[in-house]
Amino acid sequence: MSQQAIENFWQGKLQNLQAKLEKNNFKAWIASDQNQAKSIFWQDIVKPVNPQSVSFGGSMTVVNSGLYEELKSAKGIKCIDTYDTTLPKEEFIERRRQGLLTDLFITSSNALTMEGQLVNLDGMGNRVAGLTFGPVHCVLLVGRNKVVDDLDLAVDRVKEYAAPVNCLRLNKNTPCTKTMRCEDCNSPDRICNTWVITEKSFPPERVKIILINEDLGY
Repeated sequence: MSQQAIENFWQGKLQNLQAKLEKNNFKAWIASDQNQAKSIFWQDIVKPVNPQSVSFGGSMTVVNSGLYEELKSAKGIKCIDTYDTTLPKEEFIERRRQGLLTDLFITSSNALTMEGQLVNLDGMGNRVAGLTFGPVHCVLLVGRNKVVDDLDLAVDRVKEYAAPVNCLRLNKNTPCTKTMRCEDCNSPDRICNTWVITEKSFPPERVKIILINEDLGY
């Protein structure tokens, strides 16, 4: 199969998903790549929303897109940096609490179903908390590799892939870093604590999703 055929396949699939998401009261865009995703973010989200403050839920897609660095230096927007791992534990947690009171919260999703549902499993809980309630607006950047057919496959994706890969990335001493699958462990390093399934956005269009026609994140 040619690369163009693959891109066309995913474009059609993402268009179907976009329709489902918007039926579920999310606002959704499709970007061909990370650069277009950033353009959509600045022109179609930041410009009309005009946020005074911004923060983040853990997402490699957001960091690798360059938006994290751009927002840290953006004029007129207070950036609550939740990615600074050099902070003392108390400040590390406090920033995550303050991030839930911002105008704009940026993160990703562990999985999206073709029925337009977001599926997430979180460690500390600030990422799913910001998705659910608190920040005025929530933006998700999501690569096509996160898209699955249904809830069962979404859970499988998170437990059998996303969680072990993230434990490896974070150098966690959990069983899944040895077996490469979820062992439902009791490890002190466990990062899998809170499941959230988001079926609809409330209020409508509070949650905004940029679907990116690239494989991004874990």
